[in-house]
Amino acid sequence: MSIRPYRDIARRKSRKIMVGHVPVGGDAPISVQTMTNTLTSDARATIDQIRRAEEAGADIVRVSCPDADSTAALARIVKAVQVPIVADIHFHYRRAIEAAEAGAACLRINPGNIGSSDRVREVIKAAKDHGCAMRIGVNAGSLEPELLERYGEPCPEAMIESALNHARILEDNDFLEFKISVKASDVFLAVAAYQGLAEACDYPLHVGITEAGGLIPGTVKSAMGMGMLLWSGIGDTIRVSLSADPAEEVRVGFDILKTLNLRHRGVNIISCPSCARQGFDVIGTVGVLEERLKHIATPMTLSIIGCVVNGPGEARETDIGFTGGGAGAGMIYLNGEPSYKLPNTDLIDHIVSLCEKKAAEIEAERALPPPAAAQ
Repeated sequence: MSIRPYRDIARRKSRKIMVGHVPVGGDAPISVQTMTNTLTSDARATIDQIRRAEEAGADIVRVSCPDADSTAALARIVKAVQVPIVADIHFHYRRAIEAAEAGAACLRINPGNIGSSDRVREVIKAAKDHGCAMRIGVNAGSLEPELLERYGEPCPEAMIESALNHARILEDNDFLEFKISVKASDVFLAVAAYQGLAEACDYPLHVGITEAGGLIPGTVKSAMGMGMLLWSGIGDTIRVSLSADPAEEVRVGFDILKTLNLRHRGVNIISCPSCARQGFDVIGTVGVLEERLKHIATPMTLSIIGCVVNGPGEARETDIGFTGGGAGAGMIYLNGEPSYKLPNTDLIDHIVSLCEKKAAEIEAERALPPPAAAQ
């Protein structure tokens, strides 16, 4: 029996576009996006929320621009943050032009609902003039009436047709700097639509399960749908849509990518669910460590295991490990090797210190010049 290499994911070949300074598609890393839920016209609140998303690792942030007050605030927002900003536009072609002029790196639109062909051309000209990319955003909940009438209900075929129709409008106007999404809240519908679209074109795909729900159910639904797509190589940039803080969307997005070995950021904690064998409070310890290690962006692995059944084996595979033992102490592992015993009472502060030290060592190694080539 032939077994596929179990950690290899062959990504779909797609074109590469630029969203500001972030490459999307081609051989670029899969980028993680989120969207603000503040009033965009409240520039201060929106900037603060974007900065928190940046700290969580967001590569790209989308903001809604439903009115002139929002696009007026956009110029201030763009200048105050580091990540490229995507302006979310529906129906109003003037908002798209204003957003491009304000410095948006990308316009999220459906060319078919912007208006006449003349208006579409104006939006495309503004995008070209200001170096904007675009995202065609098809959603099962807002398909064109003629497609719903013909197909009877939202279905993969209708969503793919909508996306390709919109893409054709941009292609006919000699604009190719765009990505496409075909989102649905139904996991099966979204996955089937993305699979069909991936076969039908080579444009980069923005992947997500829309309106997924609250933090826990939305995370599960997103991981199921996006995991299937990413495992099959489909997806160049992702957004986890949660009824939660945008920073949580970013963290969940990175956790999905880390699980599939597609991208790594921060401390990846491997921990047991705990049982009567545990030598310390595993659940409470992990909860505190997750919060106190959020500031570390450097990829590393940490195992926190309650007893010696699986603890030593897990610790051998991680950068730092702690395995619970008896008499109020456990074993610290460094680089997979048992190093010394540590009292449980000192555990949290000590682990945080070890992780910070490890991050500094990794970053110092990264900063070293490459070795000179042999003469």
